[in-house]
Amino acid sequence: MIPVAKPILSGEELDEIRAVLESGILAQGETVARFEERFAEYVGTDYGVAVSNGTSGLHTALAALGVGEGDEVITTPFSFIATATSILMQRARPVFCDIDPETYNLDPDGIEDAITEKTKAIIVVHLYGLPCDMNPIMEIAEKRDLLVVEDACQAHGAEYHGRRVGSIGDVGVFSFYPTKNMTTGEGGMITTSDPKVAERARMIRNHGQSERYVHPILGYNYRMTNLAAAIGLSQLKMIDQFNEKRRENARYYDENLNLEAPIVPDSCKHVYHQYTIQVEDRDGFTRHLEKEGVGYGVHYPVPIHKQPLMREYNGQSFPRAEEASRRVVSIPVHPALSDEEREQVLRAVNGYV
Repeated sequence: MIPVAKPILSGEELDEIRAVLESGILAQGETVARFEERFAEYVGTDYGVAVSNGTSGLHTALAALGVGEGDEVITTPFSFIATATSILMQRARPVFCDIDPETYNLDPDGIEDAITEKTKAIIVVHLYGLPCDMNPIMEIAEKRDLLVVEDACQAHGAEYHGRRVGSIGDVGVFSFYPTKNMTTGEGGMITTSDPKVAERARMIRNHGQSERYVHPILGYNYRMTNLAAAIGLSQLKMIDQFNEKRRENARYYDENLNLEAPIVPDSCKHVYHQYTIQVEDRDGFTRHLEKEGVGYGVHYPVPIHKQPLMREYNGQSFPRAEEASRRVVSIPVHPALSDEEREQVLRAVNGYV
């Protein structure tokens, strides 16, 4: 079975890990600090704050920005649930807006109608590695004095009008889960150019400490280990190469698949965390892929507002998100895909079509 995701690890990760093991300092330390600095430089921000995973990054970012009880945060219903649950963790209220059916990202045209006197922030999601349409969103945020969090957990290295995502809003958040474009095993990163937000995020991730055993604010144990950062330092050197291979595989599919390719606006550089297509009979299609030895993913079969957890929102309707959740399928596009495997994926998809 060709997997839908496969991390690439080289000998350099082992060298970095060995150096950490030999140092005897396994928890957060100098290796994490180096990774933070280099990742922030890559994204184009002044600060990076490493955390234990993408979800803790979103939670920490909202807390560092001062989002709290009684606040409302506008976001998309078509994402991994952590986008919304991070808002709930701060006792704030998610407010959903429908998506653009071509990009699957938050539709800027719906944001103004969702704003109330309680609105504090907007969380955009650069879904599948494609940047959200940020200019109109940033204009709305500036006009209405709102904070903007970029959920870039699927979009390492993606660009919008030449700027890397994670550097456009007030805060960016990345995940380094093994299926992502780069990995640390588990881990995440907050990016910002606001020194106060960065300082507060560092405190929150470490039990609210300002100095050893002094805790001015509520915090959590969201630290990244030196072992995870060691992997990240090596992966960061390869991220552009990984992304270019994903884009090469995507171009091959664009040119040869007998169905509509994903839409990529001219303003965006897509890094294809997922290559996502739409089919009418998804169950039949995925059964066919399984018979042909091709792995797949469905991201996401249930929109957030229809999740059992989100009972308050179950009666709401966001038809474009609901239609996408019924039809989307992601096929293998990862950089470890061989030419032969790519041909096998193509034959399987076109054979069904």
